[in-house]
Amino acid sequence: MNTVLRPLENASAPAAQPAPGSAAALEAIRDLVRPDLAAVDTSIRNGLKSAVPLVDQIAEHIIGGGGKRLRPLLVVLAGRACGSSLAAGGAAPGAVAPAHVQAAAFIEFIHTATLLHDDVVDMSALRRGRNTANEVFGNQASVLVGDFVYSRAFQMMAAVRSQRVIEIMAEATNVIAEGEVLQLMNARDPDTTEQRYLEVIHRKTAQLFQAGAEVAAVVSGTVPDLQHALARYGRHLGTAYQLIDDVLDYHSDPETRGKNLGDDLAEGKPTLPLIHALRNGDAATAALIRAAITGGGRAQLGAILAAIESTGGLEYTARLAQAEADQAQAALAALPETPFRTGLAALARFAVERKH
Repeated sequence: MNTVLRPLENASAPAAQPAPGSAAALEAIRDLVRPDLAAVDTSIRNGLKSAVPLVDQIAEHIIGGGGKRLRPLLVVLAGRACGSSLAAGGAAPGAVAPAHVQAAAFIEFIHTATLLHDDVVDMSALRRGRNTANEVFGNQASVLVGDFVYSRAFQMMAAVRSQRVIEIMAEATNVIAEGEVLQLMNARDPDTTEQRYLEVIHRKTAQLFQAGAEVAAVVSGTVPDLQHALARYGRHLGTAYQLIDDVLDYHSDPETRGKNLGDDLAEGKPTLPLIHALRNGDAATAALIRAAITGGGRAQLGAILAAIESTGGLEYTARLAQAEADQAQAALAALPETPFRTGLAALARFAVERKH
């Protein structure tokens, strides 16, 4: 990649203080690293190009789907935060090497590949308010293009020329795959415990956030203590994000979020709001929830929502998410005070305050 990034010399924390979970709050965070994100978008488009027309078509469908691109944002913010006070490597304050752009792109590629495969496994037809790739192009094409995106991600990792980056990402992709299998094992199992649920989200979601933040520190040439601190930040941020995602599955505006309420229930996925309601409801409530998990579907969605509400399932899950976000912010104490560290802290707040 030939993109050369210049330090964001005038980057500063947003003057206004938008609500932490609002779209304006996320845009204020992005404002800190706009040139970096533009370079990442270019890298993503270039990386998805293929001589095979169907790969190009599905890749364009994926790109057109939008999304928050939180993982690339995390990588470039973490890179900037490390670059402002490198303990090794000799970079100027605030500088980011082009490797951060490549890292942000290959992290997003791994995420995209998992989504392509997930939608096939879950037989999903809708994502972000649009038809999924498997709905448009079929399951076979989606799985095979998911494989292409995975392999392209590893080509980009190799281009960074860092053994440690390869080690982190090889471990991460293996752990994520295990998380997918664990989730499949939990599906339609009403005896899934909170511990088993948390193990899935630590592996399936938090691991990639952790890898992205740690890789950003590694390519910055930082000392191991900072690498470990950012890995902790990413792990707790990813956990908080997924916990809130599971809250929103039962409490959000489908039009805004681009998903129907109760999608997890329809697939027989016992997420924490449901597990908490089953554990704390009366016998009739427990029987209702067990039947809903075992059978899947949304036939009893209204009654399930009432049960989750009456047992405080959403509040319980949100409290755990807030505790994770607090731990993510605490990990940032290892970094020097810069607008980019402030942006990482704001990203943790966004993760738990967002409405979609």
